[in-house]
Amino acid sequence: MTDGADLDRLAELVGIEPFYHDIWGNRREIGPATKRDLVQAMGFPAGTPEEAADSLYRLRERAWRRMLTPVLVLGDGDSPEIDFTVPTQTDPAGITWTLSEEEGDVHWGEQPLAELPPTGEAVFDDVRYTRHKLALPAGLSHGYHRLAIQLNAGGAVVHEGAATLILAPNSCLTPDEMVEGGGQTWGVGVQLYALRSPGNWGIGDYTDAGALAEQAAKLGAGVVGLNPLHAMFPADPNHNSPYSPGNRGFLNTLYIDVGGLPELEHCAEARTLIAGEDFQQRLRAVRESSLVNYPAVSDLKMPVLELLFQSARTVQGQRWDGFLLFQREMDDALVRQATFDALHEHFFKGQGKWMWQEWPEAFRDPEGEAVARFREDNAERIEFFQWLQWLADDQLGTAAHRARTAGMPIGFYRDLAVANHPGGAAAWYAQSLIVQGANVGSPPDMFSPDGQNWGLAPLSPIGLIETAYESFIQGLRANMRHAGAIRIDHVMALQHLFWIPSRPGHEGGAYVTYPMRDMVRIIALESRRNRCLVIGEDLGTVPEGFRPAMQEAGILSYRVLYFERGKDKGFIAPEHYPRDALVSVTTHDLPTLKGWWSGHDIRVRAELGQYAAPGALDAELAERWTDRERLLSSMRWARVVPQETGSEHLTPELVGAIHGYLAKSPGRILMVQVEDIVGEIDQPNLPGTVHQHPNWQRKLPVTIGELSDAPLGRSIVEAIRRQQQRA
Repeated sequence: MTDGADLDRLAELVGIEPFYHDIWGNRREIGPATKRDLVQAMGFPAGTPEEAADSLYRLRERAWRRMLTPVLVLGDGDSPEIDFTVPTQTDPAGITWTLSEEEGDVHWGEQPLAELPPTGEAVFDDVRYTRHKLALPAGLSHGYHRLAIQLNAGGAVVHEGAATLILAPNSCLTPDEMVEGGGQTWGVGVQLYALRSPGNWGIGDYTDAGALAEQAAKLGAGVVGLNPLHAMFPADPNHNSPYSPGNRGFLNTLYIDVGGLPELEHCAEARTLIAGEDFQQRLRAVRESSLVNYPAVSDLKMPVLELLFQSARTVQGQRWDGFLLFQREMDDALVRQATFDALHEHFFKGQGKWMWQEWPEAFRDPEGEAVARFREDNAERIEFFQWLQWLADDQLGTAAHRARTAGMPIGFYRDLAVANHPGGAAAWYAQSLIVQGANVGSPPDMFSPDGQNWGLAPLSPIGLIETAYESFIQGLRANMRHAGAIRIDHVMALQHLFWIPSRPGHEGGAYVTYPMRDMVRIIALESRRNRCLVIGEDLGTVPEGFRPAMQEAGILSYRVLYFERGKDKGFIAPEHYPRDALVSVTTHDLPTLKGWWSGHDIRVRAELGQYAAPGALDAELAERWTDRERLLSSMRWARVVPQETGSEHLTPELVGAIHGYLAKSPGRILMVQVEDIVGEIDQPNLPGTVHQHPNWQRKLPVTIGELSDAPLGRSIVEAIRRQQQRA
């Protein structure tokens, strides 16, 4: 091959797509520099033509030298057979195989190799390899099994291999299986931090989530949607974006309801601290603030939690036993997470080194001697961070129980962020899986001519297979825990994800393909095991054929009113929404209904310089007024508003009618954003901004107990009920 052909073939084998089409329909070819950057980010040297050729050879060779690929995923209806590879033998040879099912059943067999004709062959380093197919026993149960094969020749084992065998259903749990009366329900979407209550400490907490669920259930809601609850960085509460987590597999401990902990009863020192005048003054300040002051909240909670931990270690009652059980259940993953939290605290607070890549080299290896010594020397602090995870899990579990007891058929739907932060715990201890040389982002568009870099670390598609999807599976399980549904952010990442090289001066990004078929089947298996619906956030550029594939897999689509238009820009009729979908007026990244109707979001962006061209602001506002008329036209046709309804004022009746319009759709779940219930004009997050806008900080203007009295909320609920009665 030529030098360029080697790099092209190597890029193809690791999943780098050779081109993509931007939002204007232009085809963008991926150049050699980008291919080289991304190939190397996955761990394959390609800085020179010689390195690229050698990496290509080694990657191909690996697929033939080992007997089995690390993981094999089969769905219902797939042919029950697998490929295996062996070196050619001069003596008569045979195979012996053992299949150990997850529940303990064991199958085995043996067969002469001559009875399994080759399906392919290759030669590497003068060794000839052949590939064969092995039929598996019929009737195997869904689950995670272990397959081992030995090649026997001349009375000895000459080659062997083992793999994880995953047998999965073809589709996820459906709303019809969870929600009585036709599988339809509605719910409230909320940013947990934004909740106000008399008892919280300046930020919504897990207890508040349970209280909101009870309030929503009284109104007839069947689900409460929550922002990502992933583990963040306890040592630095300023890092507050829930979509930029340290580890998607654990919880945000800042959401712990400290005042509701039973441990307070046994710790006079903590009660005295809380009762102090200075503490109460600071507590009043964070409660009264219109924005969440994350550092101030942490400064209140952490000292109390530290005192309670010391007391709990001394008392060691029934709750401490619960913590010990949690430690055993979470096992090594919990130890790694807590070790990272302690190390991050040590290096950030002590030396100002935030990213683990900045730590002394010995501490960058989670399995190294330096980390082992740190773990021994700081065992109590690491146990403290483990205990915080238990408190968070216990309180979230209690809140989920309150939701179910209140009669919610789904309860909480949790949000799974698209990736982890490269400086977080997950990236530290899974360095072969979580890529460090590239970030997740999106291609250029009208608002971001250079594309968007989301500052997140992608999973390596090669690493996923090499680790038998272990991290992916654990992430699903962690987020299905205490939930009746999960929303997968940017679900198109199951097929491909846009990677941007981290190298300064790079020449642009590219889409990287993922093993979608395997991942979707694993999602279906975990969905049914955990009785958890799956919603895929499929907004933006959706690959051709992707939505039908998601529908076949039982993953609900995510349809937002603002975007559901016809070719004439008119809003589609309710009956044209898909049945297998969650429908909503807006999301946390889009204008609230009040903000959209008034054009407030456009003016905010104008203040940030996004409509600098002459006349651009006026044109955008004029288009928005036209959109309002388009929506009203569709609503009049659907007979959810009187013909004389005008667009000048967004009245409570009109807010209700807009939600009633969506309630007429066949969509399985209608989500109402809590900001629209209380009439907020600002959205929780303004994409493309960091410090220019108070993202992820705004609190609701009323308490949880006052939500049911909000005039807009009453209008919305009444409109939904009317449509439900007519259905």
